[in-house]
Amino acid sequence: MAKKAKSRASATIEELLRVGPGFRLADVDCESTPGFHGGKRKGKEALADHAAELGEWQERLFAESKGGGTRSLLLVVQGMDTSGKGGVMRHVVSQIDPEGIRATAFKAPSAEERKHDFLWRVRNALPGPGKLGVFDRSHYEDVLVVRVHDLVPQAEWSKRYAQINAFEREVIASGTRIVKVMTHISKDEQKARLRERLERRDKHYKYNPGDVDERLHWDDYMEAYQVALTRTSTKGAPWYVVPANKKWYARYAVQQLLLDALTDMDPTWPVMDFDVATELKRLDAS
Repeated sequence: MAKKAKSRASATIEELLRVGPGFRLADVDCESTPGFHGGKRKGKEALADHAAELGEWQERLFAESKGGGTRSLLLVVQGMDTSGKGGVMRHVVSQIDPEGIRATAFKAPSAEERKHDFLWRVRNALPGPGKLGVFDRSHYEDVLVVRVHDLVPQAEWSKRYAQINAFEREVIASGTRIVKVMTHISKDEQKARLRERLERRDKHYKYNPGDVDERLHWDDYMEAYQVALTRTSTKGAPWYVVPANKKWYARYAVQQLLLDALTDMDPTWPVMDFDVATELKRLDAS
């Protein structure tokens, strides 16, 4: 596959969703579908149409590492409960060969993890060469939930924005491209999704009573996200806020952001250290 020019759709989505100067989370319309014209049916078709392309670009990245390449890609997904982080895993990341994926879901830190600084467990989960790393929640919990629930002193968590920026610069310098996504839903949409989980027996397993407790802190979370997004959206690792009330759009948008990153990286098939003609003769003679 030759490196393609950015499609108008993916470039528009990247530009429209990127957090830049003057960004206000409160201005984001969670029902909107920036950069995509069409409804649910067309959105699902578009997602399916690009699935093989995404898989092939990731295969090229994985193959590149077999020839000594050291590059990787990291997708960071943050969002409120029910905002579709799991759907991104099932409908977007699943389009890639599992051998090329390293996925980590960050929960409350374990006793061992609490013995170290907040970035320790994140460093241990970074993708190796050729891999797509996926963080379901991430180091940003340490300036979100920690801030909202006052789990550490303000003097401590307030320093973490600069520490995160320095850490991400280090990760980028090591050869890892970072794509950071917030799947953003409205408070009313979250309520509807939680209600569905309660009203459908096949969704009960997804329901967590603690999600309702967290809803009581909605405004505090929005304030925490506003600060985190604006203070850590950098040139090398910008944030993208994806309106996620429409699940199909959120999945399509994340897929396009990954495609854009991979085509820009332009991984190449490696030149291996064996002679193909010789190996064909050996194979024919075997």
